Formats: sequence, structure tokens, C-alpha cells
Amino acid sequence: MDTLNISLGVVVTLVIVALLFDFMNGFHDAANSIATIVSTRVLKPHQAVIWAASFNFIAYFLFQLKVASTIGKGTIDPSIVDHYVVFGALVGAIIWNIITWYYGIPSSSSHALVGGLVGAAIAKAGVGSLISSGVLKIVAFIFVAPFLGFMIGGALMVVVSWICRNMAPRKVDKHFRRFQLISAAAYSLGHGGNDAQKTVGIIWMLLIAAGISSTSDPIPGWVVLCCYSAMGLGTMFGGWRIVKTMGNRITKLNQARGFCANTGGAITLFLATAFGIPVSTTHTITGAIAGVGSTRGARAVRWGVAGGIVWAWILTIPCSAAMAALAWYIGSLIL
Repeated sequence: MDTLNISLGVVVTLVIVALLFDFMNGFHDAANSIATIVSTRVLKPHQAVIWAASFNFIAYFLFQLKVASTIGKGTIDPSIVDHYVVFGALVGAIIWNIITWYYGIPSSSSHALVGGLVGAAIAKAGVGSLISSGVLKIVAFIFVAPFLGFMIGGALMVVVSWICRNMAPRKVDKHFRRFQLISAAAYSLGHGGNDAQKTVGIIWMLLIAAGISSTSDPIPGWVVLCCYSAMGLGTMFGGWRIVKTMGNRITKLNQARGFCANTGGAITLFLATAFGIPVSTTHTITGAIAGVGSTRGARAVRWGVAGGIVWAWILTIPCSAAMAALAWYIGSLIL
């Protein structure tokens, strides 16, 4: 990537836009790791936020940056990245996140960002600027990730039901209130390992393009701190619409079901992160919750709600790409 002549004002503006995207990410994705423990009243909302954010941050030290590498190098040609592409990608993702947040639809901030990158890259350099293998892998896991979450969450619920078949319901709830804390921590680790690095990488690419940093330098500590702070604030201020959808509208959860959903989602995220595959935490936990609910029979899952969510998944990348292409054009005129 060639060093570009970018003014400090433009860099500061784009960093703010990136942090705004991270704030919107908190509206969506960070809420997923706390939806079950809030809905089952294991923790109060402010306690759940602190719990999730802590393990999000710990994940930074436990996982390699394979997913960030896939996003940064495996979706579009890195040589075409400039401040216009970054602006278009972020604005396209933010607009789509606002639309889906307003309607309480658990769409994917990660895929909105991927769609933004794709749309801005095509607007600048055409379809040839895309790395097809990376884009197709991400698109495939729109369906693979929730399917894995569904299967693992459902299987865990069957095992738990069999183990606890002779236990009093009150005793089961008592034990799984504690287990839910563990499963929520595991899911937050998976979320941090697969998702929290994306905005950090976007800002770092911008700093490199502007000549403020280089590929041989470590990621500046203030970038990491600002991104985690923005995501946490987004969760506290905006995520509750989506918590309601995830925790109540798809299926009714208790402590045991919440544990199985979070654990199924966490296992799926750990597997994807190990292979460097960017997946949606939203898709993953939605599939896991539906899988847990399906063990009580098909009527226990509100498939109409789930169907609406799936349509949002399918539309996220093309819609955010179209918005990003328009934002790229506007940005090329004003920046």
C-alpha cells in the first residue's frame, strides 16, 4: 500500500467515523453475548455489560489475529485501500446498522463492514479488486455458522435434558444460573477473538496509508482502547432492542437453555476463529438459540421471526455494498 498525502483533519475525521461504526457494532454484536443472561435475569444489564466487555478484552491476548488478516488482506486488494475506500466502507456499514437497529433486526455488523469494503472497492477499481476466494468464504459462512450453532446448541440441550431428567426444576435453574456465567464468558471470548479486531484493523490501515504508522510498527495502544470503549458504550446505549429479539422473541429461554445456546455459539466461534474465518456473532447465536428452542418441538420456535432475521442476513452485504459505493463517490468529492 503506497503512502498517500492525507491531511491530519481527514485522518481524525475517519477515525471518528470508524469509532462510530464500532459504537454501532456494540448496538448489534456485543449485545449477542449478553442477550441470554439478561433475558433469563442471571445478571442485570449493567452487570452483563461489564462481564461481556471484560472477556472481550481478554480475548485480545488469547487469539491470533487470523480473522483480522482475512478481513484486511483477504477480501479486497490491499493496494487500492485509501481514505476514500475506508470512508465508503464505514459509512455504508453504519447506515445499514442504523436501519436494522431501528427495526430490532439482529443483522451482522461484520458482514455490513465486509459489504462496505466490497462496495467501496468496486466503486473505485471494479470487480477485479475483489479477492473472490475470501469473499465467497465469508458469504458461505452466512449459512454455515448459524447451522453449526443450531446443531451444537440443540445437541447440548438434548444432553442437558437427559442428565437433568430426574432433577427438580428449581435445582436445575440454581445450577445453571452459575453455568450461564461461564457460557456467557466463553461466548464473549469467542466474540472478541472473531470480531473485536475488525475496526482496529481498519483504523490501522488508515494510519499506514497516511504515513502515520507502518506495517512494521505495533498497533497503537490508543486505537485498541478507543475501539473497545466505543463498542462497550454502544452495547449500553443501543443494544437492548436486539437483546429483546434474541432473548425473547425467537424462543423462550430459561437458565439451562441459555447455557446451551451460549455454549453452542461459543464453540462455533472458537472453531471459526481457529481457521481464520470471519463469521457473524449475530448469525451464530441466533442459530444456537433456535436450535435450543427446537428441542421442545417446532412450535417452540417463532419461525416467522427467524425468517425475517435470515432475510436481513442475505441482504446485509449487497445493501451495505450499495450504500458504501455511493458513500465512496460522495467522499471522493468532499474529502
